[in-house]
Amino acid sequence: MSEQDNEYWKENIRILKILLSVWFVVSFLLSVIFVDQLDVIRFGGFKLGFWMAQQGSIYVYVVLIFIYLKMMDKLDHKYHHDEKDILAEESRNNE
Repeated sequence: MSEQDNEYWKENIRILKILLSVWFVVSFLLSVIFVDQLDVIRFGGFKLGFWMAQQGSIYVYVVLIFIYLKMMDKLDHKYHHDEKDILAEESRNNE
């Protein structure tokens, strides 16, 4: 693997660690561990801890997916691993 590929994977893993940390905080800490403390707060007529466990975490997961897509598009473009660059390289190699 080239140095550029190593840098690409280091950044990729860093992005995954950050997003998985957010996922852990929302799904485990906010929805399980701190649910009683969050239940003191009301959100939309429901206790916040209950709402996070039932609805809020799902919204966060969907947002995390879109953030991951956006960040990976930028990373792929930065290291020329996006689809356009790969197709252009393949067409040059086939000529």
